[in-house]
Amino acid sequence: MNAIFERLSPWSELAGRLLLALIFIVTGLGKISGFEGTQGYMEAMGVPGALLPLVIVTEVGGGLLIALGLFTRYSALALAGFSLLSALLFHNNIADQTQQIMFLKNLAIAGGFLYLVANGAGRMSLDRRLGRSKQESQHGFD
Repeated sequence: MNAIFERLSPWSELAGRLLLALIFIVTGLGKISGFEGTQGYMEAMGVPGALLPLVIVTEVGGGLLIALGLFTRYSALALAGFSLLSALLFHNNIADQTQQIMFLKNLAIAGGFLYLVANGAGRMSLDRRLGRSKQESQHGFD
């Protein structure tokens, strides 16, 4: 049975990264097409709408880096923080069941990113191809 998991490991690492990245890429791109509406929502929640370009860059850029497995640990750390911050700022009404689910979803996503911080992108990544996993280990990520 271990041989099966060993063979699946690189593919599950890649699939896990792609699935985590997908929500950020899609929602980040959606914020571009719905810029004014998203900006208004942010302001209604007490967050300056001027931060929206930074949010878009974080979501799309971070999602792409995770998908590619490039600067994975750093990107995952940033997106874990982003997910936690989003949960606290936008989904903090846990008396509302929908908001509670969104809050918990953000916590789960942050957990997935923290797993990447701890373990890196895996074998099918640009980090591995470029030898970045070893460099990150030497700089305190291992």
